[in-house]
Amino acid sequence: MTAKIAVSLPDRQVAAARRAVAEGRATSVSAYIAEALRRREHEDTLVALLDEMDAQHGAPPAADVTWARRVLGLT
Repeated sequence: MTAKIAVSLPDRQVAAARRAVAEGRATSVSAYIAEALRRREHEDTLVALLDEMDAQHGAPPAADVTWARRVLGLT
């Protein structure tokens, strides 16, 4: 089931959605926005899981975080 709603978005975001459709990266503006929301839901779920893991086991040591960031190229 789907619901039709109205939302207000900044012009830049509307242009990005329309560009994605024009370039064939999305079938419609609605599909583009639905995918963005799906990704946000997934991210929120992962954040909740990490928060739960921290609550159960404690945060990882700073040295481990530093190592992981370096290995992932985030430093």
